Amino acid sequence: MRIGLIAGGGQFPVLFSKKAVKKGYKVFAIGFNSETDKILENHVEELKWIYLGQVSKLIKYFKQHDISEAVMLGGIKKTNIFKDIRPDFKALSFIAKTARTHDDSVLTSFADLLLKEGIKILPSTFLLPELITPKGCWTKRKPDKAEKKDIFTGWKIAKEIGRLDIGQCIVISNGTVLAVEAIDGTNATIKRGALLSHQNGAVVVKISKPSQDLRFDLPSSGCGTIERMHKSGATILVLEAEKSLAFDREEMIILANKYNISITGFTDDDIT
Repeated sequence: MRIGLIAGGGQFPVLFSKKAVKKGYKVFAIGFNSETDKILENHVEELKWIYLGQVSKLIKYFKQHDISEAVMLGGIKKTNIFKDIRPDFKALSFIAKTARTHDDSVLTSFADLLLKEGIKILPSTFLLPELITPKGCWTKRKPDKAEKKDIFTGWKIAKEIGRLDIGQCIVISNGTVLAVEAIDGTNATIKRGALLSHQNGAVVVKISKPSQDLRFDLPSSGCGTIERMHKSGATILVLEAEKSLAFDREEMIILANKYNISITGFTDDDIT
């Protein structure tokens, strides 16, 4: 069995490749210069390096290796899109035909382009369902009454921000939004927002977009998220259950309990 991998940054592509090999797959990966972790080379059958925008090379590589199914995993730093991209003719043609430039619209259109070339994009979690965020409070510490109010308010605001494709994370305290995720990413948002609370605690809400396509990288968290919250003074982490990923969940819980941070997984049904 063969599977294609379009690998961005972070640990997800490596985790996927390890699991795929155990399941009997041969993984043929595309990595992006300045994005993909070089350690991925140790866990795949073959890894081809390209620059963002080199769509023809990607398609040619998968066709050379008889790849008809692939996954898209790992993040791409949005700041690199403006400085480290080399679009080929196919990419320029694709951009010209894409009416909307929002993240999900672009990814959906790109997946449609690959499907026309005979390459189907599979859900990002099809081999790693254990990474999907579960419902409920994971930690010893539970949100208090005031924090629950911030959670409900923050959730609704975050969903609206996601609908507008601005970001997927906000920081809120005592009913006031302290930071909204944009191009700088989650860690920077937590740092900006929590520091504005002057170490008095803040709620971090990280959820999926209302129209989240499960084929593409879901919002994720890990030990780094907890460490950033601790350094910045945030005390509550709210994740969207069933529509987000949690890496190293057991280690996350150990760290959160150590720092007296609460982690809770909610769904829309819990908020309404």
